[in-house]
Amino acid sequence: MRRTRAHAWSRSLVRETVLLAEDLIWPVFIHQHASSSSIIAMDQVCRLGVDQLLKQAERLHRKGLQAIAVFPVIEPEHKDDMGSYALDDSNFLFSAISKIKQHLPTLGVIADVALDPYTTHGHDGVLAADGSVDNDRTCQILAKQAVKLLQAGADVVAPSDMQDGRVRVIREHLESLSMHYGLILSYSAKYASAFYGPFRQAVGSAGSLAGKSKDHYQMDFHNIKEAYIETQMDVSEGADWVMVKPAMAYMDIICRLSASINVPIMAYQVSGEYQMLMKLADGNEDQVRALFYETLVGIKRSGASAIFTYAAPVMVDFLSS
Repeated sequence: MRRTRAHAWSRSLVRETVLLAEDLIWPVFIHQHASSSSIIAMDQVCRLGVDQLLKQAERLHRKGLQAIAVFPVIEPEHKDDMGSYALDDSNFLFSAISKIKQHLPTLGVIADVALDPYTTHGHDGVLAADGSVDNDRTCQILAKQAVKLLQAGADVVAPSDMQDGRVRVIREHLESLSMHYGLILSYSAKYASAFYGPFRQAVGSAGSLAGKSKDHYQMDFHNIKEAYIETQMDVSEGADWVMVKPAMAYMDIICRLSASINVPIMAYQVSGEYQMLMKLADGNEDQVRALFYETLVGIKRSGASAIFTYAAPVMVDFLSS
């Protein structure tokens, strides 16, 4: 085997997995302000205004980036216990998506479908009397949210809430409005993970969720079989793509699903995984590129069709150079 490994050219010829800029999706935090604001919990990541986002996205799109995923940062005055601003026509996210698609029509826009950025309690849906998330009421609201996001210009709606049956309800709403080409990326295998902390700080839901848990609707990380059940259910309900989240600690899930599910599988290198690698690199840009390259190749090797990563700007530059 060392004869084959002896030269860079021979290693390249037999390489089984190749990571491309086109494999990466950039998750972006968008707010209604013109200037950017840094995120203390995430090195080199900022909340961006739409014009700043457009400038960066245009440059990365020229280098191979095919899609972004937009996550809104909602001001406290727009939050309530029902997440009403998610359906409000004045929601800045709708106009931001329209502007992005107007200026960059060939860049895919994936829009998150969930209520946690909009609720005062930080959960992904509306609450029942006992404090749990009301599954069926939430699904109806999410379907209306998905319709509004697609009408604004989003190419893909991505329910990340983990309510049972929400894909079916969303698909039925889309079909009833003849929105037949609306893509649904379902967060099918979204685990209740300790790696989400920096994201919640970025979108401003960490304080609302303090002392609470999403264990009663997100998946138990001890389990494998329910990932298959959830994914099969979502595909049967109309999901075009499915997601495994987080990615790095769940590559066994990605591998098993890719061998058994006949739809594209996306993986999300989440905020805690990102920050862990950034801290390990300790400001060394060569180490940043090396660590993310190795982990992203590993995620793709496990079977992911595309990967959400906050390192997309750095890695698109690296992979296209």
